[in-house]
Amino acid sequence: MALSLGELAKSCEEENGKERMLTKEDGLTAVNTAAVMVCGDCQKCGVYADSIQKDSYFLYYLLRSFEQKKRVDEEDMPQAFQDMCRIKGEYLKELNKSLGRSTMNLAWKNRFLESRDALIMQFRELAVILEEFSHQMEEAQDVTSEYDSGLKRAFKAQHMVISGMLVLAYENGQRELFVTIKSGNGKCMTVRDAADLVGSVLGGGCWTAAKDSKSIITRQFFTFHFLEEGSYRMAYGAATAARAGEIVSGDSYSFTGNVPGQVIISLSDGMGSGQTASEESERVVDLVSQLMETGFSARAALKMVNTVLLLSGAEQHPATIDLACIDLHTGVLEMMKLGAAATLVIGEDGVELLETGEVPMGILNDVEPILISRKLWEENWVIMVSDGVLDILPGDDKEEVMRDYLAGQGDMQPQEMAEDILRFACSFSEFPRDDMTVLAARIWKRK
Repeated sequence: MALSLGELAKSCEEENGKERMLTKEDGLTAVNTAAVMVCGDCQKCGVYADSIQKDSYFLYYLLRSFEQKKRVDEEDMPQAFQDMCRIKGEYLKELNKSLGRSTMNLAWKNRFLESRDALIMQFRELAVILEEFSHQMEEAQDVTSEYDSGLKRAFKAQHMVISGMLVLAYENGQRELFVTIKSGNGKCMTVRDAADLVGSVLGGGCWTAAKDSKSIITRQFFTFHFLEEGSYRMAYGAATAARAGEIVSGDSYSFTGNVPGQVIISLSDGMGSGQTASEESERVVDLVSQLMETGFSARAALKMVNTVLLLSGAEQHPATIDLACIDLHTGVLEMMKLGAAATLVIGEDGVELLETGEVPMGILNDVEPILISRKLWEENWVIMVSDGVLDILPGDDKEEVMRDYLAGQGDMQPQEMAEDILRFACSFSEFPRDDMTVLAARIWKRK
């Protein structure tokens, strides 16, 4: 199916026309229409005759003039027309009317082509998503036989009846359990107690019930989903300051652990400041979070949101996005950025800058997010900031100023770190010139 969608996107792309401006045919139609409506049999000025000539410079000049000024004036016409025509005003009025109609049709055509481009992109991204899902299914190893008897004995001792189960193990070490179970003697059991029981049998880290599972095991069979928590845990803090004169900040952010085995941190800076920028950046953050929670990869989620912003047209302004995904089983950080400021990682080797030069979301159609991957170790920091924090710093190399400051920081909690960085940035200006947001996250090994 993924191959079919990819081929479908390719075929649509091959058929897609490249012409997205007024063409020679549009100009000829407008000149001819004006002649029919106004000139009658008069051909003294030779405008139409000049227009139908191959590689007519006049027609090219006429179209470009109309595109720039939204009208054709008398001085844009040939000298013969200016000298001989007695009804210049009527002719130009009809010519501009015809070209305006062609421009309106072109605008609708371009809008259609933009939607078509977006559809092609979605076909392509859906093919990638299906390939990723297929890969995940292939890498999942069925290890049910190793734990089947142990789980049944443990739950039977609690008067619970299991009718079926599936235990999967993944490449990153994560395991998950699907078990269909009910109470055998009418006595209920909480999923928290059941998760503890699963952990005692399967070993490893802590186990929790998935958010979509019921909270109580009753006398009716139901399939519960249990997940093994990662080897790492994260704590985070945030500090914000709105631009001087604004009530709300145009930056939005989120920390979420709703994706099994991952922590997702996102920061978006809406263009401008105030309520409008806040709503736009919040929309971006919410869309990215929702897509990733439903199984989209970070790359696919960003490209899909970019498509949504493009199709929103004038109703949506561009917004940056800074996305960090931390695998709690392996400690691997994956960063993706579109127009966002540099991220700083504090580790054993000092402070490292992670940055790219991509444009914000909602500007270009074919935007490809760049993936930056790093391994995080015990007590490493991930510091994400909006551009207002860096822009207020002194000197030309503002990232280096922030790097030097972070290199001298002592041990503290994430919330303290975020507030401390914001105070440092605000110390260089009495009033913030832009919205400022600092997100600080730290990783620890589970005890």
